[in-house]
Amino acid sequence: MGIADFKERVRSGTPLAGTFMKTPAIDVLEVLILAGLDFVCLDAEHAPFERAAMNACAALARAADFPLLVRVPSSSAERIGMVLDLGAVGVVVPHVTDAETAARVARQSRFGPGGRGFAGSTRWAGFATRPMPELLAQSREETVVIAQIEDAEAVGAVEEIAATPGIDALFLGPADLSVGYGKDRQDSPELTAALARVGAAAKANGLGYATFVPNAAAARTLAEAHGLGMFFIASEQAWMLQGARAAVAGIREFS
Repeated sequence: MGIADFKERVRSGTPLAGTFMKTPAIDVLEVLILAGLDFVCLDAEHAPFERAAMNACAALARAADFPLLVRVPSSSAERIGMVLDLGAVGVVVPHVTDAETAARVARQSRFGPGGRGFAGSTRWAGFATRPMPELLAQSREETVVIAQIEDAEAVGAVEEIAATPGIDALFLGPADLSVGYGKDRQDSPELTAALARVGAAAKANGLGYATFVPNAAAARTLAEAHGLGMFFIASEQAWMLQGARAAVAGIREFS
């Protein structure tokens, strides 16, 4: 399982385990790949990822045939095109609130009228070693576009967003959505209703359904209740804290 069949696995609902990577260091990605994850998402929205760090991580991921996503900080064409040129298999786009935004994001992620700018000299294109028809076909078959549903208005328009051609998965953002509902916890009836509605829209359109979870137990609960299949589990920073705290606690028990 590598980059070639990743889009199919996303859309099929196959359980996928990934994480958000917050530290802009290629060594961290190398360790995460060794952990056996299905994908990693560089968090360029909430972590200090500059272009050079993303470039190094994308080079490693391509060399390892490992699916690398990037959560871009905005839905601008420049941001989306840049990370795809570097070699990311797809983008996670925040605050997709309506079908018009979804259509624009899908268009900017692929080649065609008003879409992604074509350059054959990028890493993704094999540094000018591959013909245009082959690359255009690869983009259609490979590129994954995930729309984040993290605003109340997005939930209200989710059926239209999900029906937008070129959107491959919906990502329900539980924290942002809870805050948008005026809550300070992630267990409200409004969030539960949103999970069900977004899941129904994803299923009706053959899309993947993703969310953030703190651990595998939470993922199993959501998979059984709402049909989610793609899980962004915590982050490498959270896992470092958990592991370090557990080790410290073990020492404290006999010190």
